[in-house]
Amino acid sequence: MDIAAALDVIRTQHRAVMATMRRDGRPAMTPVTVGVDSRGRVVISSRQTAYKVKNLRRDPRAWICVMPDSFFGHWVQVEGRAEIIDLPEAMEPLIEYYRGISGEHPDWDDYRAAMVRERRVLIRIDVDRAGPDVSG
Repeated sequence: MDIAAALDVIRTQHRAVMATMRRDGRPAMTPVTVGVDSRGRVVISSRQTAYKVKNLRRDPRAWICVMPDSFFGHWVQVEGRAEIIDLPEAMEPLIEYYRGISGEHPDWDDYRAAMVRERRVLIRIDVDRAGPDVSG
């Protein structure tokens, strides 16, 4: 599958499962909400203390399976290397992430305060592979 086509799916389908690698090499999977930033990177908001963030700081490889809200239907898988953006640098990208998925927030000051209170980070993934390439 072409990466651009996969990113087009992610721009409209935001439910996903993300896999990272634990220290012992086993996968760790977690549900996430995904978007695409203005530079074509997959983006995810997370708490700084989440295991997926700890795993990605140690091993930046990430795999994401994106599916429609109804679960069944068109889905894509992407993989690539992740970068973790911490606050305060993450604030404007976190706002872009929210806008890309949900539109305008009713109170941006409240949103900013919540990002600080929750110790949010932005995970950005440069996608280097997308699929599926065939159906079974």
